[in-house]
Amino acid sequence: MTQLKIEHRTHFRYGKDVPSSYNEARLTPAWLPRQRVLDSKVEISPVSWRTTYRDYWECDVTAFEVLLPHRTLTVLGSSLVEIVPQPVRAERADWDTLHGPRFQDLLCEYLDHSAMTEPPPELADFASEAAGRMTPDDTARAICQFLYDEIQYVPGATNVHTAASDAWNARSGVCQDLAQLAAGALRSVGIPARYVSGYLHPKRDAEIGETVNGESHAWIEWWTGEWTGFDPTNDREVGDHHVIVGRAREYSDIPPLTGVVAGSTEHLDVTVSVTQVS
Repeated sequence: MTQLKIEHRTHFRYGKDVPSSYNEARLTPAWLPRQRVLDSKVEISPVSWRTTYRDYWECDVTAFEVLLPHRTLTVLGSSLVEIVPQPVRAERADWDTLHGPRFQDLLCEYLDHSAMTEPPPELADFASEAAGRMTPDDTARAICQFLYDEIQYVPGATNVHTAASDAWNARSGVCQDLAQLAAGALRSVGIPARYVSGYLHPKRDAEIGETVNGESHAWIEWWTGEWTGFDPTNDREVGDHHVIVGRAREYSDIPPLTGVVAGSTEHLDVTVSVTQVS
């Protein structure tokens, strides 16, 4: 078992005092069979009102308002999570099972495309060709490896409003783009796929107690009899350095922090630190 301590700090500075802002934060890791949330809190300064709820995607949300003039806003999510190894099922679904009406209906939300996940024709053709000669699991891995080879990871090359097809045409993007491209390609051949938002400890050989600059990260899970997590940005299966916050169709369903402010942001600073404590 691995224990990770995560701190995700977002600091806004506005050009002048703003009278109000209304926000939602999705910074609390999910309690799942693979991970136990030993401690978690979201600190906000300033804040006038706050509440928590679980959204449609079963993601824990902290909703809050600031109803007094303020020039800065700081949101700090802190968590301690234990990752528990999970057994892998030997039985996997074949194409006939995946394309049957039962799972097409049950998992329909993870089979539909949107403007953000629609795969470009070249990627859809690759996925279709792979599906014609491979098992569903092998097809999924081939798609992720293809994207890893084709898309250059370039921080700042895209933003949260960039569609998967635009990242493909530029052949550059970030984890969000690779996850949405992979999800779209998998769905195009009938493999249910969901977008996963969370954190990644980037240093696999870090010493216990060493704090490193981490990442707010995104990857995918596909269903072939059970959900399998895979990180197309790093071309590897999800393991004990990945912490899940939320799962949905695409980024816009579960952004880490979103809101409306009666003013304009002059400066935004986001930092994530991760410490492996055991």
